[in-house]
Amino acid sequence: MSRDLSPAFTAALAEAELRPALFFEGQFATGWLRLWSGLGEITWNGHTWAGAGSLLGIGGIDEHGEVVASGTTISLSGVPLDMVQLAIAEARQGLPGRIWLALLAEDGAIIADPVQAFAGRLDVPQITDDAATCTITLSYESRLIDLTTPRSWRYTHESQQALHPGDRGFEYVTAIQDKEVTWGRG
Repeated sequence: MSRDLSPAFTAALAEAELRPALFFEGQFATGWLRLWSGLGEITWNGHTWAGAGSLLGIGGIDEHGEVVASGTTISLSGVPLDMVQLAIAEARQGLPGRIWLALLAEDGAIIADPVQAFAGRLDVPQITDDAATCTITLSYESRLIDLTTPRSWRYTHESQQALHPGDRGFEYVTAIQDKEVTWGRG
């Protein structure tokens, strides 16, 4: 799939030594969590991103030529207790999350216009706690996953009343569904 890459990003891809970085941004009930795959804090896109280093793991990101609903996972290992409480208390299904691929210059500066690699909505958080470490895994799904979800609303009087009380537009739908109508005979 073609992407619009800035000239600086394209030039950095042609260099012999690549310095990639991943940026993750996820919304929770009280605000945004912004992490990047390096160490320390970095400012990009008007926000400060906390460095998670090797504790941040990102699942495979599939890209297809056809329309396919795909997803990925974000995991944090060695998580302190306050982050576990954040995942338990504030993770809400359906909130957005995004991942960007960035390239860094020799001095650690971000080369212009990182590429958005994934955008989706939070599906389920999973917490794995054992004696050695605690890992939080957040699953994100593409918005296309909604196409596989059956809709509960029907073209019936009852569904219409739930949406618009007092509207009688579908009142006789059930009475006419099996009615035989003969056209063209006198």
